[in-house]
Amino acid sequence: MSRPGSPETGEAVPAWFARALAGAPEHRDVVVDGTRIHYRAWGEPRRPGLVLVHGGAAHSGWWDHVAPLLGTHRVVALDLSGHGDSGRRQGYGMQQWAREVLAVAAAEDLPRPVVLGHSMGGWVALTVGVEHGDDVAGVAVVDSPLDRQPPEEQSVREQPLGQRVHTDLEVAVARFRTLPPQEVYLPHVRDHVARGSLRAVEGGWTWKFDPTFFGSRPLVRQLLPRLAAPAALFRCERGLVTPEMAAEMVALVPGGLPVVDLPEAGHHPMLDQPLALVTAVRTLLAVWPSGAAPSA
Repeated sequence: MSRPGSPETGEAVPAWFARALAGAPEHRDVVVDGTRIHYRAWGEPRRPGLVLVHGGAAHSGWWDHVAPLLGTHRVVALDLSGHGDSGRRQGYGMQQWAREVLAVAAAEDLPRPVVLGHSMGGWVALTVGVEHGDDVAGVAVVDSPLDRQPPEEQSVREQPLGQRVHTDLEVAVARFRTLPPQEVYLPHVRDHVARGSLRAVEGGWTWKFDPTFFGSRPLVRQLLPRLAAPAALFRCERGLVTPEMAAEMVALVPGGLPVVDLPEAGHHPMLDQPLALVTAVRTLLAVWPSGAAPSA
């Protein structure tokens, strides 16, 4: 069964995707250290908590078709400061972003949630696990490589795209590319994410993220041995974390690190293999009930 075609390609939109978007989130704000932080929330308020953290130059709407399928939990996805519909700061850091994650969880009354971060968001999730391990049930990272700075930040540093103004919305949507780029996207997902990535400005449309969000970050290698919370890795088969790198990451974590491979997924699995990602996250949440760490 399918739905009418996406605006971009005319291809049929799968029924699961249409149903997911029909489960529209609640949009809320919380002020953290003087800056407004926007977030989306799905599911029953009294369920266990899951916080989703997007990658660099992305936004909470990247999870719009994923979060509604995680119905066992109250799911929140925030726009980190400098991204999406949140405010901007003079400077950005992982510890600041980690505080934003916990502030959103507190605003939703989610004690000890699971925190899952993609790419640069994986750095944020790991920072939560290092600095605030007692406040979370576990942290999970999606394709955050071991010995690199966040790849999105490097791309923005080399190609300052954030200030470009497009006079036509459809042209801007058509030019949407991920950082770093990948070969495969589901057209209906790409179209939805691209439209949510743009804001109206004088003269047209531009990308929502602050082009100065990048900075010097600790390496994943430095964070893993310091984790004070259970952790897991989702490795994208066609992403940045190789099997050899994943094995090295496992060895760095006291007590080990569960690794789940996402078959055929590129670095951005919510754009090319979202159902595989959903299945993996559902399994993780069954093992890690919020409020309690998994037994040894």
